[in-house]
Amino acid sequence: MRRVRGDLDGAEAAVVGTGPNGLAAGVMLARSGLRVHLYEAAETPGGGLRSAALFDESVLHDVCSAVHPLTASPFFRRFGLLRRGLRLHTPEISYAHPLNGTDSALAWRDLDRTRAHLGQDGPAWYRMMEPLVRHSERVTDLLLSDQRRPPPWPEAALVAGRVLRHGTPFFRGFRGTRAAALFAGVAAHAGGVPPDPAATAVGLLLGHLAHAGGWPIPRGGSRRIADLLLDDLLAHGARLHTRHPVDDLRQLRSARVVLLDVVPRGLLAMAGSLLPDDYRRRLERYRHGTAAAKADFLVSEPIPWTDPALGEAGTVHLGDGPAALRAAERATRRGERVRNPFVLVSEPGRIDPTRAHGGKYPVWAYCHVPNGDTRDPVELVRSRIEYHAPGFSDTVLDSTGTSAARLAEYDPNYPGGDISSGTVDPVQALLRPTARLNPYATPLRGVYLCSAATPPGPGVHGMCGYWAARAALRGEFGVRTPPPLD
Repeated sequence: MRRVRGDLDGAEAAVVGTGPNGLAAGVMLARSGLRVHLYEAAETPGGGLRSAALFDESVLHDVCSAVHPLTASPFFRRFGLLRRGLRLHTPEISYAHPLNGTDSALAWRDLDRTRAHLGQDGPAWYRMMEPLVRHSERVTDLLLSDQRRPPPWPEAALVAGRVLRHGTPFFRGFRGTRAAALFAGVAAHAGGVPPDPAATAVGLLLGHLAHAGGWPIPRGGSRRIADLLLDDLLAHGARLHTRHPVDDLRQLRSARVVLLDVVPRGLLAMAGSLLPDDYRRRLERYRHGTAAAKADFLVSEPIPWTDPALGEAGTVHLGDGPAALRAAERATRRGERVRNPFVLVSEPGRIDPTRAHGGKYPVWAYCHVPNGDTRDPVELVRSRIEYHAPGFSDTVLDSTGTSAARLAEYDPNYPGGDISSGTVDPVQALLRPTARLNPYATPLRGVYLCSAATPPGPGVHGMCGYWAARAALRGEFGVRTPPPLD
């Protein structure tokens, strides 16, 4: 992998930031025949796709994202991750939610098995998910669109009807606890809970994928996805500059087009007075919300869950019952420090055998906290796991925590620890970063945003970069047909 410093050396396109969206944008531009340079402030590329040996050289931990249902996105499908050698380990239980004692709600990949497991709410869960699963590819395309073109009617009707039913105050909820906990937990990935329409849409996207392609874990860690994107970029002549922050857009003035994998405040810092006053004021109003605080553990054995079925799940949501989860999420969103925050846990060593060595296993986890929270999350997360897995603390060989406030040091696209790169609510979900017909273009000629602060929003799907690159190719070069990705 060639990593260089210096000027643009005749580059036609510059990409700032090498998270999944920056890499996807670069792939699109390079495959269109442009000379592309990518600029990354950190020592290693990848953004939310980085992996590292945090405690033991033989055990790899995912620094940010770990579980990847959104490899089902249109960009990754066309790019062909599996065809390029990525191996995905997909658990039979996509996600789980422990309740009281040994009772847990389980989202099996098998929708029929999930229906049977949910008892009285099984038929309602099946009616909600089965049509989405049956039309999964088109539903995923709709929910990961640029949100600026007329949607295909059949899929739009499927999604809209479910958002109205499950994402408004008129929804009376599921009758039992298991289904309600499953849906509240998956919707909470966006930092909100039903009946919020935006959180409901996220719940429908991730929830139906749990029964379609599942929630896979990449063999060898999340960095393998970044490696494959970088391999393709370099094969098409792109150049990668690491440890090369861009503080001023004028550093890139010789490029014909610039794509910025940054949040609005990053654009404000780089562009300053170059931006028109009205656009600058609108960017300044862009809101950041609920944050994540990350905890990583090196353990001597798999987590000893009270309910052994939790060990079969790729992701475990720790949020108590649905009512308690909703209350905790709303309080956290208001900026309150709650005693029992929502926690997400994954044990990649159980799913991917290459990730555990010599009786040592990685445990990946994070909890939702108020934006800018300074607390070390290790004890918060450890105690939540211990409650559902007595004896867990005795297995911990080492641990490290990254507070919400410190997450921005890892990635400036996470202000205050907001890993969604902006609040996901009914308004900002549709109008991120501002209300513009082309949300990727800026008033500066040839400058485009391609981060998760643009549609379709957060997640490792590459679609913000894909749509931004298409907008740039159309606006600056008159190219209306996207390049082939296979």
